[in-house]
Amino acid sequence: MGVRFPSPAYDIMSIDMKDIFSSLIENAAVLVLYLDKKENIVLCNKKTESIIGLKNSEIKGKNWLKVLFKDKDNTIKREMFKAVLDDALTYKRAKDFEGHLLSSHGKLRHISWNITPILNKNEVQGSLLVGHDITEIQERENSIKNIDDSLKNIISSINEYALYVINLDGLITYFGMGCEMMFGYSKPEIIFKHISILHNINRADSQLSLILERVRLLNKYESEIELITKSGEVIPVRLTVNRFLDANGKLTGYIFIAKDITQTKKLEYQVFQSEKLAALGQLSAGMAHEIHNPLFVISGRLEMLKQEKLVLGIKKEIDLIDTQVNRIRKLVNRILKFARKTTLTLEAVNLNEIIELALPLVNYNKLLPANVEIKKIFEKNMPKISGDPDQLQEVFLNMIINAYQSMPNGGIIEIITSNFQNRYAQVQIIDTGEGIAEANLKNIFMPFFSTKGHGTGLGLSICHNIIKSHNGSIELESRINQGTTFTIKLPFI
Repeated sequence: MGVRFPSPAYDIMSIDMKDIFSSLIENAAVLVLYLDKKENIVLCNKKTESIIGLKNSEIKGKNWLKVLFKDKDNTIKREMFKAVLDDALTYKRAKDFEGHLLSSHGKLRHISWNITPILNKNEVQGSLLVGHDITEIQERENSIKNIDDSLKNIISSINEYALYVINLDGLITYFGMGCEMMFGYSKPEIIFKHISILHNINRADSQLSLILERVRLLNKYESEIELITKSGEVIPVRLTVNRFLDANGKLTGYIFIAKDITQTKKLEYQVFQSEKLAALGQLSAGMAHEIHNPLFVISGRLEMLKQEKLVLGIKKEIDLIDTQVNRIRKLVNRILKFARKTTLTLEAVNLNEIIELALPLVNYNKLLPANVEIKKIFEKNMPKISGDPDQLQEVFLNMIINAYQSMPNGGIIEIITSNFQNRYAQVQIIDTGEGIAEANLKNIFMPFFSTKGHGTGLGLSICHNIIKSHNGSIELESRINQGTTFTIKLPFI
């Protein structure tokens, strides 16, 4: 028994396919509009009705623009859509257009339209508009974009890290997160420059060869090294280097992540200095006590000798010895003062007033004759700190005397007080003196270290101890023949 085919006279479209086609249009998940030559709507489906919020009877026979754009504020969008339709009809070709429709719920829907002219013997009979509602897709894309932007903002705000990428030739191909702030180069300046521009030129080749060889062997390199900024400043960083692979796992370059550890190094150095000062303090105290006892005996014998009848020459020699003994006694007392943990007498004090009290005392010290001008720039209404007035006064007196002595030919001393971040009272003492050599800066607060031939090297050490005992900090910047700036920060109450 064979398969029976339908008779040729049987029109399959006349019954089933027309109904199916009509049902497909009616229930399609897209907006469907058919316009006649006058651009009036002659057909629309359920999706169109639901979006617009009108019934089929309220839509058919109406001008399409008046139906789609009921809001007068959408004039520009309406004219743009009209222009696209006119272009499609004029040139008899399909066109695409994206725009917004105000839904029946008052929400803007993002619609992607396809406009197709319907032709009969190359004459336009009407136009078919098919619209895809892509609102949710657009919202997801915007959400992803917002997340991406947020991540970029978060990453770019992490200033102590810098991320950059090089290719296999060592050329910088990506200069991203934190790089511009850390190194001072802009992207156009450094892209496709060799990575050695960020390394010490004298050892860049050997250093980079070692780094990349370690990455090739161990897949990762991590160590503390020094990098160079655009201005030539050397910055210590914790450098991590990883392989950069493409989608197929092939090595195409290397990813560098540098963390600025300048502040960490400063803190480590401060801790080291504090420990060293503490050890020296204990040693100094022991030595001072040992020296003090025989010194007491020598002084007593000298007093006895002074009471004897001596010839003039011998008397002068004894006076000279006595003078030197007194110098040793003063030095021993300063050593003991440096080593001794004095009890602070804390009270609420205004640093401006403490400095004002210290300034007149400068005149009682034997300073080099110099034409020195003092400029005071004080913060008004400075909050008070908790401090020992006498010890703080000693700090500022010592600092100002040092500034005087650094300017044998005269100059200017600026004393500036300010409110630092609403947390600290900041005092800057700035001179225009001889400055301190960079090699000496790291030892300037060490006891017995002095750049002055006649100094004991204890003044700044004592100042350092006093500021530390007040939970404050003291730092300095100096350049030869340009001057020195001491910056003291003390916490507000």
